[in-house]
Amino acid sequence: METKQVVKPNVGTTFRGLFRIKSLDSILRDAEEPEYQLRRALGPVQLTLFGVGAIIGAGIFATVGTAASGDADRVGAGPALMVSFIITAVVCGFTALCYAEFASMVPISGSAYTYSYATLGEVVAWIIGWDLIIEYAVGNIAVAVSWAGYFKKVLEGIRIPALHIDGIVMPLWLTTDYRSGSKLPEVYEHAPHIFGKPVIFNILAVAIVAVITIVLVWGIRESARFNAVMVGIKIVVLTFFIIVGFYWVEPANWHPFAPNGWGGISAGAAIVFFAYIGFDAVSTVAEETKNPQRNLPIGIIASLIICTIFYVVVAAVFTGLISYPELAAMSPAAKAEPLTMALEHGTSDLGLRHFSVGVVAIGSVIAHTAVLLVFQLGQPRIFFSMSRDGLLPKVFHKVHPRFRTPHISTILTGVFVATFAAVANIDEMVDLTNIGTLFAFILVCAGIIVLRVKDPGRKRPFRVPGGLIIPVLGIVSCLYLIYYLPPTSWLRFAAWLNFGFVIYVGYGAVNSRLTGRKTSDHPAEHDANTAYFGAFLGLIGAALLLFMRGFDLWIAATKDTERQGSAFAAVMQAAPWLEVSWFLVVPLALNAFVLCPIIVMRALRAKAAGGAVGHQRLTNTSLAIALFLALGSIVYFIMVYAHSSSAG
Repeated sequence: METKQVVKPNVGTTFRGLFRIKSLDSILRDAEEPEYQLRRALGPVQLTLFGVGAIIGAGIFATVGTAASGDADRVGAGPALMVSFIITAVVCGFTALCYAEFASMVPISGSAYTYSYATLGEVVAWIIGWDLIIEYAVGNIAVAVSWAGYFKKVLEGIRIPALHIDGIVMPLWLTTDYRSGSKLPEVYEHAPHIFGKPVIFNILAVAIVAVITIVLVWGIRESARFNAVMVGIKIVVLTFFIIVGFYWVEPANWHPFAPNGWGGISAGAAIVFFAYIGFDAVSTVAEETKNPQRNLPIGIIASLIICTIFYVVVAAVFTGLISYPELAAMSPAAKAEPLTMALEHGTSDLGLRHFSVGVVAIGSVIAHTAVLLVFQLGQPRIFFSMSRDGLLPKVFHKVHPRFRTPHISTILTGVFVATFAAVANIDEMVDLTNIGTLFAFILVCAGIIVLRVKDPGRKRPFRVPGGLIIPVLGIVSCLYLIYYLPPTSWLRFAAWLNFGFVIYVGYGAVNSRLTGRKTSDHPAEHDANTAYFGAFLGLIGAALLLFMRGFDLWIAATKDTERQGSAFAAVMQAAPWLEVSWFLVVPLALNAFVLCPIIVMRALRAKAAGGAVGHQRLTNTSLAIALFLALGSIVYFIMVYAHSSSAG
């Protein structure tokens, strides 16, 4: 009688596929395939202009007011905003050097996604690729909304007496996001209603995204020319603001220099980080760059240096035009357009004031447009690389036969950004973008450390100076800025990562060209393994969500209690946990009704195929975890519903 072999499940072997790397040589070979090739047309000047185009935009034109004065959750930096910009520049500088080393070794479009795949493994690469959607696509939603606000002001300022035009005023329901507009009577009452619901959306934000998408599909060379013109204009406008504003600066406004001490400076640095997002976008056009090993590091580092100089000088002029107490008393709407507000407040010449405000408003529109262009350029190329590796559907790596651009992914990205820009709130998008980008930066710095240990002999045309000191400082400084972000953004980021886990387990883990089911010699074993690590990713995602929700509640409790111990006791009560938080409820629902059924189907398919006893144990464990997650989530939903009903 034949004895069935008993094989114990080796967890290390089971999870090894999650962290299996794609060799740098394999990555470079894939890029040389004719069907994947893009047109190489960019030099160092164009790359630097792309970097400047991505960096100088909504951040400097929209966030400096809040960074200097503070908001409901954070104190402001005051005139020490200049120091905040320097701190953020140093943080970005550490990461920029790491990006430059990677870009010189791996001149591939995937940016941090590709770098992580080559150093930290597939699941980390997926997480960073999913995370980069926050930086580029979600960040662009915020930029599009901000662009629409400035363009609306430009339209209202148009005066053409010969045509009897005294400003072009658009209906509020066509220029406001739904969440904000539905709460404003002047918008809600005048908006058309369908089935009792108001029709409120930001048509200007949709329009600019559509135009940018068309330009990007047209071609990389045309996009570079368009960007160069816009970069030139916005540099002229910022120089104009500096020259005009400097004449009216009152040195007394710089005192006290740091009204809220180091805490205010640090909070300001975390807010203006949004103004620096974009230098890494240079690495996404690596496959369209001539001599990328030399030109990519130049473009990344040069653009960061140029923008830092402008930012520090603009911060000095801005805080010299308006005192900290006056700025703190301004409304959020006024602080959302800080440079024009500062000129209106600080200049006494009425004619010069109107002219200057008009010039800065137009420059802001141009600056926002350049950022939209570069971010919309970067996101499809991330999708392009992920699709080429099998982690996203093949449609994302299709290249236009004439324009040689990833046209379908560009169009899909445009549709995504335009849809959410029509209804999204800018403040939430900015905080989510900041934490997502900082997390990406941490993984890039970690990747440099890993590759220095694993592949020290690889040729590095550009090498980060100082050994491992700079990457370590990059990680620490990014964590430092994350600490000063609102805790609510941490929960939203956890929800986004959890959503990414569901997509990876459902599609990427099966279709990966490196570790997918089709590449496996033992499909049943693959099913058992993917069900097993899918179950543990579900546990990790749920634990992360609950931890972030608890931290959010703890921060809120500390505002109402004098001692942290009392705040901890408040968090341990059931009532706050049963209040509806959609960033907790929706991800848990995805786990219960999407991820868990996927795990169950994989596990049952593996059991039906038989196999080693060890793999049967893996499937049993997977089924138990999936059942625990699903039932636990359903019980929690019932409790939340009951609590809401009793409270109502």
